[in-house]
Amino acid sequence: MTADAPPLALDIDGTLTDGTGRLDPRTFNYLPAWDAPVVLATGKAFPYPVSLSHYLGLEQTVIAENGGVVLADGAVSYQGDRERARAAADAFVERGGDLGWGGFDAINEWRRTEVAVNLDADEELLRSVAAEFDLDVFDTGYAYHVKTPGVEKGTGLKAVAEALGYDPSDFVAVGDSENDVSTFGVAGRSFAVANADAAAREAADIVLEESYFDGTISALESIAEA
Repeated sequence: MTADAPPLALDIDGTLTDGTGRLDPRTFNYLPAWDAPVVLATGKAFPYPVSLSHYLGLEQTVIAENGGVVLADGAVSYQGDRERARAAADAFVERGGDLGWGGFDAINEWRRTEVAVNLDADEELLRSVAAEFDLDVFDTGYAYHVKTPGVEKGTGLKAVAEALGYDPSDFVAVGDSENDVSTFGVAGRSFAVANADAAAREAADIVLEESYFDGTISALESIAEA
């Protein structure tokens, strides 16, 4: 890649994966070769992007839990209220709701600032309970996230940029979901892969013709050639 490559903010699911949800093995070729910071920005719990960064050989710079947790320049910051989200989840279950993840809840076991609920859950009940706790319910297309209002990937990207000495507009963002809209609004350039939902497609500067990591590759190659 060129020495003047811009820093990247990349979603994981639907963006670095294939159509089955598996990490595309080509990420091990493309991302470590990028000559600028690569930020993994995801709705997943904090350990997931940290681990992925490690195995990709990247500096561990991540935005997790839809902006609730940020790791940059060796420092971790938390933006969401985990205790309030957990209390809302408990109330949801007490009223007959089901988080929907089975006996061992790997989705929430290591989550620090929010609670994720299966999309098969009773959405009306979930939103009603969350409102009582002054929390938002955010549908990423993969789960409902019960989270602190105002906490988004975009605010996380601002924090990362400040920590690394960049302006947020220096970043190029690639994503596929409504939770990437705030990142697109902060980054200087944004790409939605072809499998992106309507909100991401509308917010992106460019909607790619290719899906999943094929789309991300096309974005990276177009940037490198510019």
